[in-house]
Amino acid sequence: MNIKRISIPIMFLAGFLLFWEWLRPLGEVTDTGSMYVFVVYTAICFLASYFIKNGFARFFVKIAALILALDYLFFDPLLLSSSWVQQLYLELSLNFEVIEQNNWVMMTSFFRSLLFMIVLWLMSYLLHYWFTVANKFFLFVVLTFIYLAILDTFTAYDAQFAMVRTFIISFVMLGLSRYLKLIERTGRSGTRRNLFQWLALVAGIITFATLAGIYLPKLDPQWPDPVPFIQSNADHIGFGTGGTVQKVGYGEDDSQLGGSFVQDDSSVFEAIAHDDVYWRIESKDVYTGSGWERSADLNYEMLEDGVMDFETFSMFRVETDPYTATIRPDVQNALPRIVYPYGGDQLSTNNPTNFYMDKQFGIIEAETGEQNQSTSYSVDYEAPSYSINALREDPGNDEAEIRDQYLQLPDELPERVGELAEEITVEADNRYDRAKAVEGYFGANGFRYQTTDVSIPEEGEDYVDQFLFETQVGYCDNFSTSMVVLLRSLDIPARWVKGFTGGTMATEQPPLPDEYSLYEITNNNAHSWVEVYFPETGWVAFEPTSGFANPTDFYYEAADADNDSDEAQETETDPTENQEEPEEETEEEEETDDNAASGVSDNQDHWNGWPYVWTGLGVVLLILGLIAYLKRRNIQHWYVQRKWHRLLKNQEVESAYMYLLKVLAFRGYKLGKGQTLRQYAKKMDEHFDTTEMSEITDIYEGYVYYKQNANQAELKRLQQLFKQLGSRIFT
Repeated sequence: MNIKRISIPIMFLAGFLLFWEWLRPLGEVTDTGSMYVFVVYTAICFLASYFIKNGFARFFVKIAALILALDYLFFDPLLLSSSWVQQLYLELSLNFEVIEQNNWVMMTSFFRSLLFMIVLWLMSYLLHYWFTVANKFFLFVVLTFIYLAILDTFTAYDAQFAMVRTFIISFVMLGLSRYLKLIERTGRSGTRRNLFQWLALVAGIITFATLAGIYLPKLDPQWPDPVPFIQSNADHIGFGTGGTVQKVGYGEDDSQLGGSFVQDDSSVFEAIAHDDVYWRIESKDVYTGSGWERSADLNYEMLEDGVMDFETFSMFRVETDPYTATIRPDVQNALPRIVYPYGGDQLSTNNPTNFYMDKQFGIIEAETGEQNQSTSYSVDYEAPSYSINALREDPGNDEAEIRDQYLQLPDELPERVGELAEEITVEADNRYDRAKAVEGYFGANGFRYQTTDVSIPEEGEDYVDQFLFETQVGYCDNFSTSMVVLLRSLDIPARWVKGFTGGTMATEQPPLPDEYSLYEITNNNAHSWVEVYFPETGWVAFEPTSGFANPTDFYYEAADADNDSDEAQETETDPTENQEEPEEETEEEEETDDNAASGVSDNQDHWNGWPYVWTGLGVVLLILGLIAYLKRRNIQHWYVQRKWHRLLKNQEVESAYMYLLKVLAFRGYKLGKGQTLRQYAKKMDEHFDTTEMSEITDIYEGYVYYKQNANQAELKRLQQLFKQLGSRIFT
């Protein structure tokens, strides 16, 4: 029986399954659709490479599969009809023209898929050669592990099971490859029984290693994982779609909050404004226990003449001052949406642009999209000032639709959250004072603003509950979400709002009207805050994040000014107060605060994870010992080859030959008493069914007895002969 005929198809199938692991993540980490078509096409290419020996027939099968796949994905006319050919010609001519103009982003999906399939075609050929002809696939195995590890770490793709599959496939391939090499070196013909015994050994090792990896105790992560930043913040605070900012900044996906992120001072836009106001973008209303979502799809309506017709507060009950702000988006980091201050009334721009707005969540986009995202625009707005007296006297008779939409809480919210809300507001008798009590609770109780080492709730753990009762460390999302949930548990409608803080005043100010300034807003100014609903006033902004000042202007009416002057001084906020995020704490202060927040005392320096470490080291040493035992002959062969090569490199032919005799003696083939070297060499050749020992002895005797200097050709020949002989000695 030809064992190679059985082993090679298994190797080739394993190669295809390994390459499949490269294709699986594409549907999740890219916008590639219909992945099953590409997998089937790849399988056809692999099968054609293996079974079809004629080059022309193999080419025909692969090109036919490519055409059928493209026809299935992109073509409506009948295959190979005149309309089909015309559409193909138009696609190809358009894309070649795009290539000539170096305008790669305009390449159509058809042409991208065509190029991708050509790559799959080439890979099927290369892998067929590596796996079945050259029998060299170790590098591809290593690259597969690296590829999966990178995707698992830096994308949303979960490669846990992919790693297990790859490990199993790779070990089977390595085992079969080793078996084939042993058969080839020894010159023996393997039997079906030998093959099955070898596969049983490989299966046993795979099973042991897999079970050990799954069930042995594991240490918790010992350093910050980049996944929280990539998943929670690059998607959640970075652009979700259409943008170029991928660190901190505004983003659309807030469904999974938590985790650390990296500060980014890249400029997003400049604003000429009367004050460093908060720049609003949108609100969200559904809290899921792990993040925020919208209760309805976006419904954009065109703004006639740029009139926003969107009021967060009642213009009739709130005092306002008219201003105009000019926003200049950064060309490199243009926002996909329009920013505007509270009281926004009308948008205008020098370019003909239509603005569209979803009036439920307050999102505005420009019709021109990506092409004119860097176009400057102006916003006329009425800056509000709220009477504290009126807010305290607001009866709180909320409309039914407001209660239905903005009192939602998940059923799994722990009861202690509501109990804490009651405790915080026990002395307040009106909605305004309750909101202020919750707003001030965090800063008065040691909650700390921090962007690094921020926890992500585990499965089944509530995001707000974890922040309020366990970590008490986080950034704006933690504070603002917690305030909304606490207020809603008190039956106070509240919603979560996103945008940017006012930024910093530019060092160099252009000539501007009095009391106007140029502000620079960066990704670091991306922020979230809270709006609380007052039926007679509207939505009022509150700022719960520690270290940030509420930009909302509150005032007492004149009748109560004398009685409440002290309270007014504490409550009123200077709208020009700097709202930059607090400076990063020093490493020493942060470490001290972390210990205090986690309840770790200074005396508790010992670490209780050593049993896991020793257990893990023991298992690793056991596995290494097992591998060393199984590979002992390979290790001996490598060492002997290395020493032989070194001796010959120094032209020490005599020492090299004596070392060869020593190795043979160690393996049980001693030079007999009175036996000549030629007799001994002939005996070794008969035993190993070879002629290498006699050739090595001839070169040695010529060097020693006849004083012939070994030239480079002879030294190279000695290396080759010893390599061949060594393979037989250590088999």
